[in-house]
Amino acid sequence: MSFSPISALSPLDGRYASKLSPLRPLMSELGYMHRRVQVEVAWFIALSDAGFDEFKPLTPGARTYLLGLVKNFSEADGLAIKEIEKTTNHDVKAVEYWIKSKFEARPELLAASEFVHFACTSEDINNTSHALQIKAARDTVVLPALDGIITKLREMAQAYADVPLLSRTHGQTASPTTVGKEVANVLVRLAAAREKIAAVKLMGKMNGAVGNYNAHLSAWPDFDWEAFSQKVIESPEPLGLGLTFQPYSIQIEPHDYMAEFFDAVARANTILVDWSRDVWGYVSLGYFKQRLKAGEIGSSTMPHKVNPIDFENAEGNLGLANALLRHLSEKLPVSRWQRDLTDSTVLRNIGVALGYAALAYNSLMVGLNKLELNEEALAADLDASWEVLAEPIQTVMRRFGVQGAYEKLKEVTRGKTVTAEALHGLIRSLDIPQAEKDRLLAMTPGSYVGKAAELARRA
Repeated sequence: MSFSPISALSPLDGRYASKLSPLRPLMSELGYMHRRVQVEVAWFIALSDAGFDEFKPLTPGARTYLLGLVKNFSEADGLAIKEIEKTTNHDVKAVEYWIKSKFEARPELLAASEFVHFACTSEDINNTSHALQIKAARDTVVLPALDGIITKLREMAQAYADVPLLSRTHGQTASPTTVGKEVANVLVRLAAAREKIAAVKLMGKMNGAVGNYNAHLSAWPDFDWEAFSQKVIESPEPLGLGLTFQPYSIQIEPHDYMAEFFDAVARANTILVDWSRDVWGYVSLGYFKQRLKAGEIGSSTMPHKVNPIDFENAEGNLGLANALLRHLSEKLPVSRWQRDLTDSTVLRNIGVALGYAALAYNSLMVGLNKLELNEEALAADLDASWEVLAEPIQTVMRRFGVQGAYEKLKEVTRGKTVTAEALHGLIRSLDIPQAEKDRLLAMTPGSYVGKAAELARRA
């Protein structure tokens, strides 16, 4: 069977392939190869500037050529590396040999070819490459997608700040809020989670087979390899890697920062699961309508249906993302002694985890952009729920020392259909100042929203 999206084993490369095109060049095997070439080239150029007699500084033309290998890296280059790997059966060595093959017509580079991958273990290249992949995915896919959702939520919080909404605690009618305030609750949580994702320091190490610069010092014992390594890792791209230096490691970088990053993304995803379920419920109650799209079908047998599928898809894919992210964060920081290989195959699934997250963010934005508020349904539910005013009435009664205030309201309202007339009769009978009676009599479920509108606008 020839490969095509319809024959893909993963829906990320099949059914949903078109929605993940921004992530694919970054987190695919081709993206991984690209970053390996970037790391090898940055290390090679840095070695030429280290002051060694055996490796003089490269000419400007050689530098431009090397950086061009990174900038212009293509699918054909990736396939050429895969062809070399058929012989080496080692993916990093295949990258090294591919780079050296590009030196053949350039005597200056050919003479220095043994400094490609000099003193490096494969993990020096791999860990920094993964960090660069995560950096690119975070900065160009994950954070922009979350920022889009945050912007939409902020718009909704402002637009609906004054629209009253019947709360439901334990599924039962409760003190009213506003639509904008409920959106603001999510907005503030998601913005905080987004900042946690952005704040994670992406780390890298280039310190040899077991983290001690053994090979490096065997070649130049008096050279400060640790400072050199730190400079390569922390200097800005393209001559450096723009990461944070990891000074202590075994053969592999400990991956604690990865766990922090994955946990931070999962936390944002959990907030969005919560929100997806709430919006689904509000659509079910009729509080939100969904704009129709010509030609779409909601059910194969029930033509009236307009299903909240975008929020359902978001919830499902957020769950898949979090299952993978949590496995990654639990597994990757664990390695037997100085190295085992269990992390290698797991690391190749970072793109899958982030792919499901990106897919969910896309679905959620589509769904949010379809929503239209149904203020009539909101008002009708509020008008049928006068029992929620038992709270302010008994609170005012307590203020003025009316004994058994809570119990009296409980007697009148608990488990009963409460009308405005019944509550007004109770209010008129109270031994409290007339001005307070008038204030309570003017209150409706729709006006009893506290500071909700102010809080919504402030978010």
